[in-house]
Amino acid sequence: MRVLILGGSGLIGQAFVRRLVERGDAVTVLSRNPERVRLPAGAQAAAWDGHTPQGWVHWLEEADALVNLAGENIGAGRWNAERKARIRQSRVDSGQALVRALEQAQKRPGLLLQASAVGYYGVKSQDVLTEEAPAGEDYLSSVCVDWEHSTQAAEALGVRRVLLRTGLVLTATGGALERLLLPFRLFIGGPLGSGQQWWPWISLRDQVEAMLFLLDHPQASGPFNLTAPQPVTMSDFGRTLARVLGRPYWLPVPAFALRLLLGEMSTLVLDGQRAVPARLLQLGYTFRQPDLSAALREALG
Repeated sequence: MRVLILGGSGLIGQAFVRRLVERGDAVTVLSRNPERVRLPAGAQAAAWDGHTPQGWVHWLEEADALVNLAGENIGAGRWNAERKARIRQSRVDSGQALVRALEQAQKRPGLLLQASAVGYYGVKSQDVLTEEAPAGEDYLSSVCVDWEHSTQAAEALGVRRVLLRTGLVLTATGGALERLLLPFRLFIGGPLGSGQQWWPWISLRDQVEAMLFLLDHPQASGPFNLTAPQPVTMSDFGRTLARVLGRPYWLPVPAFALRLLLGEMSTLVLDGQRAVPARLLQLGYTFRQPDLSAALREALG
């Protein structure tokens, strides 16, 4: 299969590219800095500006499938008005550029995997959230709604679209887990806020394997929650991490302190969604790492 990826330089993108190459797929990654993208042998990088279809429509015409992962990292810095606008616009611009490229193409790929996140559902304290749950009304949910909508017009052009609503991906080199490791290793780990917020985690291995599964499955279309079958509360997550690391779990961090430190970005750890992968399981996906303890051990090497 020939796969064209927009924004494949992040942690998920790099792991996904490696698996595609391992199984013999031809992979091209579009990047604003193609000379700096680290790719395995067998994959190639090509330039794009992140905003327009200029210069890469021919790559699209040669592809069997598209994967749109492009968007600024939401956890890379404190959210101010300018940063929040960039987070949203980077996602909308890439999606709209993709649709314009499809409109210009003489030959179109049959499938688009479009990135999104479980933040789509907003802050819902205890509700079990399948893919049928409505969107929320907060900032992150509105970003996810706009992100998904940015490529909706691809469907009218004959491209089957799969929406990847991803949860907390477990990796020691990025995301929530990386931020938790230092205090736990310093013996001062504990619950964040109430500890009762739900953390819909997924191992990096299952994130990638589920994407491959959806890439290959001819009946896959619409939204899919990419989360482990058993979400946990932050408190249960922290206790499990403490056991894996052989560290105590005792020092709570109050919500107000996190809000002072992180501002609005504190919602990433203080709020959550009890999302479950209902449609992924119905389609027949088998999780490689459904157990949190084993998934943490794998993530930590």
